[in-house]
Amino acid sequence: MKLHILGCYAATPRTMTSPTSQVLEIKGHMFLIDCGEGTQVQLRKNKIKFSRINHIFISHLHGDHFFGLPGLVSTFRLLGRDREMHIYGPKGIKEVITLLLKLGSSWTNYKLTFHELTSKEPQLIFEDDKVTVETVPLDHRVYTNGFLFKEKLGERKLNIEAVARYKIDTAYFQNIKNGKDISSDDGRVIPNSELTFDTPRPKSYAFCSDTAYSPEIVPQIMGTTALYHESTFLESEAHLSGKTRHSTAKEAAAIAKAAKVGKLILGHYSTRYRSITLFKEEAQEVFQNVELADDGKVFEF
Repeated sequence: MKLHILGCYAATPRTMTSPTSQVLEIKGHMFLIDCGEGTQVQLRKNKIKFSRINHIFISHLHGDHFFGLPGLVSTFRLLGRDREMHIYGPKGIKEVITLLLKLGSSWTNYKLTFHELTSKEPQLIFEDDKVTVETVPLDHRVYTNGFLFKEKLGERKLNIEAVARYKIDTAYFQNIKNGKDISSDDGRVIPNSELTFDTPRPKSYAFCSDTAYSPEIVPQIMGTTALYHESTFLESEAHLSGKTRHSTAKEAAAIAKAAKVGKLILGHYSTRYRSITLFKEEAQEVFQNVELADDGKVFEF
């Protein structure tokens, strides 16, 4: 599992920082999460192939999280895309994107499928044989979701030495990897545990975009491998978090601690501060395993 941070700063784009957007590589998928202004430029800078993106997840309809989407959709058209694109986001996202395409006479030459979200409860919005994606309802000034990406438990790994020792035919290999025991020619049952190794523990990633402090999300994200949580303010500006429905670094750390996550990644920093290291320092007073997102940074799990 690999996370590419394309942008992670709050609100206004600057020459040296970009608003929220990131790409998650998980089990062969390349998911784009949020699409602030300049996302397609950041994709090129980070050498991420446009053609590998088939699913885009938008947390909410504030500009710093989706204003890059119309341009990206149009660029896919110019590049001759013919594969279907799925866009998941709040109700209204279809209207705003299709209106721009209509007024610009630039309908896509590929299928654009919108999955508009309205539920205020966690909802499964994507699933295949390797990955699931759920919404994580958040508390912001407009309807907002985070997203929880989870790997499914994979096949067990063959113990090649063991299957050779028992002279097991290759025809049984798939059943063994699926966890089944095998009967030998003399009628003896060979336990699967002797023929395979345990699969790695499935990884998970929780993306919590703009939100006020919301302990209600803790049960859903419990034990995730990594949590990205907004941390717009330091404690000196904590009085602003209630009005703006944002979080402080310490509040993000409190969520990470309560949910017993493996790693906390901070982002969505207000640009009023002289250094983002201050966010890490404050968060580590509550939760130790803290990393700072930054434009162009890559995390591997």
